[in-house]
Amino acid sequence: MAGYLARRFLQMLLVALVAAICSYGMLYLVPGGPIDQLLAEQQNTGQNRITEDDIRRVRERFELDIYLPFRFTRWLIGWPAGPLPGGIGADWQVGCSIPGQVRLRYPDGRVEVVEEGCEVPVTLADLEGRKVSRGIVFGDFGMSQVMLRGRPVTDLIMTRLPYTLYLMGASILLSILIAIPIGVYSAVRQYSRFDYVMTTVAFIGASLPSFVFGIFAILLFSVLAKNAGLPYLPPGDAVGVRDYTIPWIGTVQAGSFLDRFLRFLMPCGVLTFINIAGWSRFVRGSMLEVLSLDYVRTARAKGVAERVVILKHALRNSLIPFVTLLAGILVSLFSGALITETVFNWPGIGRLFIDALSRNDYNVVMALLIINVVLLLIGILIVDILYTVVDPRIRLT
Repeated sequence: MAGYLARRFLQMLLVALVAAICSYGMLYLVPGGPIDQLLAEQQNTGQNRITEDDIRRVRERFELDIYLPFRFTRWLIGWPAGPLPGGIGADWQVGCSIPGQVRLRYPDGRVEVVEEGCEVPVTLADLEGRKVSRGIVFGDFGMSQVMLRGRPVTDLIMTRLPYTLYLMGASILLSILIAIPIGVYSAVRQYSRFDYVMTTVAFIGASLPSFVFGIFAILLFSVLAKNAGLPYLPPGDAVGVRDYTIPWIGTVQAGSFLDRFLRFLMPCGVLTFINIAGWSRFVRGSMLEVLSLDYVRTARAKGVAERVVILKHALRNSLIPFVTLLAGILVSLFSGALITETVFNWPGIGRLFIDALSRNDYNVVMALLIINVVLLLIGILIVDILYTVVDPRIRLT
């Protein structure tokens, strides 16, 4: 076991490094970016034309004036933070990562050259006055560049994490407690009326995207219920800003436990329904495969009680494939549900990722990506260990 864990940890470090390099490179190389956002803001607000100083300030804030490899190492391990001792000094040119001309293309077809290349190279001596994190390897994700400019990314994540934890934790727990019994009973009562009904519901839940269920839930439980004078649920947000009155319930104070609970019901219900739809079918298929094996028929032929056959002999082995799905639970607990949180305006990690990506807050986006990669690798390792618990025949060597 010790040798297996050592090999797996080395593999996890390598995979995490490759994922960080690919994610960081693709994030900065995709079309668009801070310069295009600056142009869009200038057009929308009717400000004066963008100057070279504006371009320079944006590049310095996002470190676009540094070559991509050095920008990556500053984010990863905090190096180079300034002049290096020894043979490499302040004359080492880091330079501009966007050589040539910077062109701004306007909707009317005009093309304006704002900056002619990088006439003054950036050296490591110029980096001495800039703030740089100690590197994500040492637990420092840097500063937020847009959303909470100048504040640590960790602070921004910690303000959103509790909302995601209790939303995803409750939905995943309810899904497991409901999906497994439904899948087992559907397999035992194959082709029964219950099996047909659950199969239809599961197909609907698995085929439609989550935002469809979110919109339908808002229309049904918020808009239509309110117009009909029935008790309704708030359509979004995690906490209200003002008191409101619900028929049959009375006045709900903003920020109270009841207010938070009512706003929690719809996003939790949507996520739970979607998970149950997929997981129950998975358990059903695995259970049907196990029930047809010889040892189950032998147990029945010996006169073993049907409940014992199902729960002791069949269920445990049928859960081996289902355990594989649990590898993504750690990621789901942290990353949240991007679409569902956006539909219900839930202030969790998923909504934070969407906002940071749309506003080019690269430090926040990369922090969330690398944390998800690490959690996924840990989840896969835990699943491999759980295999030995579910199936004693499996050994890790």
